[in-house]
Amino acid sequence: MPLAADKLGMRRPSLFVFIFILLFSILGPSPPLDAYIVTYKEQYYRLFHQHLNQYPDETMENIYWLEQALKAPFANPLWAMALIEDETQWEKYRYLFMMHINLHLAEQHMFLGNKWNKRHAYFYNAPFREAILESLEIAETCFRTALYYWEEAQHWAALANERRFRWINLQRIQFWEDQAFRIENGRLNYGRTVQRELTQLQSVREAFLAMDDSTY
Repeated sequence: MPLAADKLGMRRPSLFVFIFILLFSILGPSPPLDAYIVTYKEQYYRLFHQHLNQYPDETMENIYWLEQALKAPFANPLWAMALIEDETQWEKYRYLFMMHINLHLAEQHMFLGNKWNKRHAYFYNAPFREAILESLEIAETCFRTALYYWEEAQHWAALANERRFRWINLQRIQFWEDQAFRIENGRLNYGRTVQRELTQLQSVREAFLAMDDSTY
């Protein structure tokens, strides 16, 4: 059965993110001659890796691989990241995979936004107001893109949580199952987190706009 309500082409992330992805693809290191060809979602997902310090270039690298995972086809169920024994399990697996990838993309854009965000409008930063306002604009773009991916994750989680899947528990990806359950009961809510960041960002922006940088 095909993926229900496939929304991948409905909306796209901001131009800002695509610029970074393009730069990474052009300037990034070339693969060794003996490297295998990456084709499937599962292969691209395995190139994603957590970083201790979340430097912007590392975060943008992760965004690139995760974006490729969204666009790539699924591997044969024999090579899925869960034990698949029938078509119903295969369908639920695909919904959970899409949810999980979108959650990671929301997280990575939140990390990226925090690198440019300013949490306080100190008076002595007034001479740098224009640069800070530009930084806040970048942060807002990242946060709004995170919100887009959070909404996508909710969509796929809702499909994975349909009643007909209730008694199907996919081995090896129990964490994904838990994520879907936590989204359903509201314990996992990136939307609330992002909205809080956007509200705080706007407050700081307004404070800087009200400053008179000629005083300092």
